[in-house]
Amino acid sequence: MIRSIYSRKGAPRQTDLSLEQLVAAYQDRQALLWVSLEQPSDTEIDDVLRGIFHFHPLAIEDSQTPEYQAPKVDDFGEYLFILALALRPNEPLHELGTSELDLFLGPNYVVSSYRSPVMAPVYDVWKRLERDERLLERGADFLCHAILDHLVDDYMPLIDALDEEIERLEDEVIDRPHRKTLERILQIKHATLTLRRIIAPQREVMNRLSRDDFPQIERQNRIYFRDIYDHLVRTQDLSESVRDLITGTLDTYLSAISNRLNEVMKALTIVSTIFLPLTFVAGIYGMNFTFMPEINWRYGYLMVWVVFILIIVAMIWWFKHRDWI
Repeated sequence: MIRSIYSRKGAPRQTDLSLEQLVAAYQDRQALLWVSLEQPSDTEIDDVLRGIFHFHPLAIEDSQTPEYQAPKVDDFGEYLFILALALRPNEPLHELGTSELDLFLGPNYVVSSYRSPVMAPVYDVWKRLERDERLLERGADFLCHAILDHLVDDYMPLIDALDEEIERLEDEVIDRPHRKTLERILQIKHATLTLRRIIAPQREVMNRLSRDDFPQIERQNRIYFRDIYDHLVRTQDLSESVRDLITGTLDTYLSAISNRLNEVMKALTIVSTIFLPLTFVAGIYGMNFTFMPEINWRYGYLMVWVVFILIIVAMIWWFKHRDWI
């Protein structure tokens, strides 16, 4: 699907332009054009990316590659190709996934393209334009900044959710650690590693957009990309803290399980130790010798049980005296 918006100062805003209108809007250097390709077909890619904007084949190929790609920015002279990764909304923490968002930033246009069913940053900016048209008055670079800013803002709620989940896991590890707790810890650890993998290169992209002398970005607007960079730096620091917390939680879990195993082994060892002399006594009186004085004694069986009980009581007292139990 192709969505578009065309804005020119002093003229009414136009939306959902035809291909012929897109060509005219693209050639109007005094206006702003935003074209959004949402799960585009091959025909739409040919008509828009190749037919109207004449983007480089390598940039088009990168925008259509289904495999994972790291965030990057490529300078093609007249325009910039920006590859960013957005978080998929409403997914469980252990299934943290990303969706690729491709942006072509030119002097008077922004072309966004994505293959996922939902792209929250693009949707949020579209909704924002319905309330505030001033976003279109500040140029294509500021519109590109708005999209990337919404994309980066989605990282912080994830960090908060991970932090809350780790606090819950820490309480669970102390109270009642079990195998599902370990599985959850490993899932959160994997999510933090995924987050780290996408934030680091994206931070470098924002650093380049805020520092390099790209003609597509006005000097006065670079500070906004610098703000996104600062947000990513803070997010990366928080993600590192979360990673340290989950690593500490994993160590606590392993220690708790080890202590629990030691307690079980100690209990089993005590039981085995207590039954060792009892087995010895029972073994002696289980020997079928004819001339065994206690065999024919009236109270012999009762006396054996008295010996058993005295041995058990004496050994338990000794264990407690030595602080073994």
